[in-house]
Amino acid sequence: MKKKILIVDDSALMRRVLCDIINSDDRFEVADMAIDGAEGFKLIVAHNYDAVVLDVYMPRMTGLDMLREMQKSGVHANVMMASTTTAEGARETLDALELGAIDFIKKPENVADARHSEFRDRFLSILDVVSNSRASIHRSVSTSAGAKRTFSSRYDVNFHNKGESDIKRLESAGISRTGHATDGAQAAKPSVNISLRKHTPVAGEKIVAIASSTGGPRALQDVIPKLPANLNAPVLLVQHMPKGFTKSLAERLNELSPVTVTEAVDGETIEKGHVYIAPGGQHMKLKKKPGGYVINLSDEPAREGVKPCANYMYESLMDSDFAEITCAVLTGMGQDGTVGIKALEGKKKIYCVAQDEDTSTVYGMPKAIALTGLCNSVVPLLSVADQIIKNVGVR
Repeated sequence: MKKKILIVDDSALMRRVLCDIINSDDRFEVADMAIDGAEGFKLIVAHNYDAVVLDVYMPRMTGLDMLREMQKSGVHANVMMASTTTAEGARETLDALELGAIDFIKKPENVADARHSEFRDRFLSILDVVSNSRASIHRSVSTSAGAKRTFSSRYDVNFHNKGESDIKRLESAGISRTGHATDGAQAAKPSVNISLRKHTPVAGEKIVAIASSTGGPRALQDVIPKLPANLNAPVLLVQHMPKGFTKSLAERLNELSPVTVTEAVDGETIEKGHVYIAPGGQHMKLKKKPGGYVINLSDEPAREGVKPCANYMYESLMDSDFAEITCAVLTGMGQDGTVGIKALEGKKKIYCVAQDEDTSTVYGMPKAIALTGLCNSVVPLLSVADQIIKNVGVR
């Protein structure tokens, strides 16, 4: 059965282009289209969609306002944002991810570019991940009557309640009519069996290297701000994002964190208690120079379809003098990081922590490394920072 997609965009031309792309793939079909967030919100209350493609800037109700309305009313949908690369657009994209959007795609500069295979393939790949993402724990099958009346009076729309058959179908999938996971869903076991390695504490200089992708920007807000300013190690971070978005991510995390967080600059010397985020569109490596280690940014081709690529980062640490490398792999699609960590483990002492399945938006990257048997711990997202601190210590 094809997955049903809702498009919310005020541009008739963009709706048509996205509709053509989605319907060209046998996995999907466009079930509905809306011209603004108000119409979109009405539709997700009335119907179930596997994914929603949501524009940011729209009259009457923007994409961000629609996400806020969903959050306030307890309505859930798997949302993929269509974003611009301006500084304001990057910040608003991060706002959207905080409000519950799962991932985003950078809108092309013009409609002609939107018809190119590169955009089409990237768009469908993200749509597939978003449509398969885990249901939110706050998912509900309808808004409250009061919320509906308030919304209707502000935006002049009428609601149609979901039928009892929809409610039963959601309950059978582990979601109750009050929006909470049923007992069966809560008791679900991990989908894979994981063997953990024992860890023997290592003395000496250490470094932390983190990899994350889909769901990462929001997950990182539960990791980086928990790291103390006196962390006894520098931190390298690869988050899969296009050019123009990682600077805003660094600025936001820096505002929230005791540690210093910046977008990495080519040639800068790394320091303890500092997080360096690989710039979107560039690979980040580490090189030894007199007086310490410096960031090396590379314009090599994308690897595993991503740029920056965590494998490059991990492999660049193979010949370093660090006594141990703490590797942390968070939510994300694909397997980036696994090849690099396996190569690194053959040369260096490592401590490897992966986010667990239950708290991962997409259980791809952390699953891949967990299945290698190289992980020393597999923990919920809120415990990742504790594992890092426990292993590298403070000054």
